[in-house]
Amino acid sequence: MSKSIKTNALRLLDRDHIFYKIIEYQYDEDHLSGSHIINQVDMKAEDIYKTLVLVSDKKEYLVCCIPVLKIIDLKKLALLSHHKKVEMIPMKDLLKITGYMRGGCSPIGMKKKFPIYFDSSILKDRPIALSAGKRGYQMVVSALEILDYVEGICGEVTRNEED
Repeated sequence: MSKSIKTNALRLLDRDHIFYKIIEYQYDEDHLSGSHIINQVDMKAEDIYKTLVLVSDKKEYLVCCIPVLKIIDLKKLALLSHHKKVEMIPMKDLLKITGYMRGGCSPIGMKKKFPIYFDSSILKDRPIALSAGKRGYQMVVSALEILDYVEGICGEVTRNEED
């Protein structure tokens, strides 16, 4: 690794003795998609998770982590989170709400603690990658350990593209 980074997420993991490994990748403003990351890291797409931030009909924020190439099913997430409706927050509000920028949003170390939902695919015991809290950096952690660490709630929250 060319340099050592510390983000809110990594400082918390260090403090709580959660093991992680950092993977660097190249990014630019025009290429913040998950498929761009997949082409640069030596991991399967189903083991790389993206972090989405949503708001409910009750104006409560929630976080959802799903495999990078999957599509979130808002109705399934609303049901799992006991809301009538959830929707993605406006991109312009991401930094203000979470402290993180698009392409570098980690479910760990946000400005406030929000409920975190994971697609049930996380329940396989294996290393997964999540944003380390800065563009160009992924942290590889134990799926089950991170699920426990963030007190994550699991369920079916993705849909097929044809749905």
